[in-house]
Amino acid sequence: MAEQLKDRESSGLADKLMQYLPARFRPGTAVVPVVRLSGVIGAVTPLRPGMTLAGVARVLERAFSYRHAKAVALVINSPGGSPVQSRQIYLRIKQLAAEKKLPVLVFVEDVAASGGYMIACAGDEIICDPSSILGSIGVVGGSFGFQEAIKRLGIERRLYTAGAHKAMLDPFLPENPDDVAKLKALQREIHQIFISLVKESRGARLKGADDALFTGEYWAGESSIALGLADSIGDLRSTLRARYGEKVLTPVIAQPTGLLSGFLGRKSPGAGQLSAMESMVGLPDDLISALETRAIWAKFGF
Repeated sequence: MAEQLKDRESSGLADKLMQYLPARFRPGTAVVPVVRLSGVIGAVTPLRPGMTLAGVARVLERAFSYRHAKAVALVINSPGGSPVQSRQIYLRIKQLAAEKKLPVLVFVEDVAASGGYMIACAGDEIICDPSSILGSIGVVGGSFGFQEAIKRLGIERRLYTAGAHKAMLDPFLPENPDDVAKLKALQREIHQIFISLVKESRGARLKGADDALFTGEYWAGESSIALGLADSIGDLRSTLRARYGEKVLTPVIAQPTGLLSGFLGRKSPGAGQLSAMESMVGLPDDLISALETRAIWAKFGF
């Protein structure tokens, strides 16, 4: 009898102590860390990088190392960008998921297009809103021709190269058909890499023909599901509660911010400039960056 009373007292004390533990450390608590991957991928301008592997690697590692995690949720809102950075982020997610043996659930917000869709393919499931835009599985490049403009201004183009194709696609020289053919061959090669990645990731879920899926076209949520590019309609909160219980915890894993992040060599989006002078110096680049970013988003109606 005395032993039973002692056991009850110990159990009661343990329950009281458990109340003071953070929820994520309590036994039986389901935790799904959330990582937001937003914006244009790669360098928007040389001085203003967008989403890159270097910028998101630490956040991804923290999410996949989270104690008691049942899965990792990725919230994607990106119109694409660099195919290299897109694939590197995709590969890092796949590697971490395999190492930690955790499923990856991707939730698409406004857009997961081009490189944004490539990253989404790292998920075991892709869940979207009916109005989300997905796809744009293709490769695009663009430039301008200024040769007539500089001629009118009386400017002479002087270019010195070593290598027959070093000045290929120079915007201040007339367009060369051979250069365009070489560029298109390069684009086809990159496009094929993208296609192979989507086919490997989505497998038998893809329901459309190649000449429909891989033309660079994009679709809204329901059509994306019909084509096998996405799996279901839903939102993060409802989906995770339905799968892991009403008390599931969804901590958002974000980049470090504030003064300390600056000392560590990390500059967070939206962080304040150190001085008014620095802000003024950065204005031209900020303007170019904003215009470039706006042009990419505008392609998808945003």
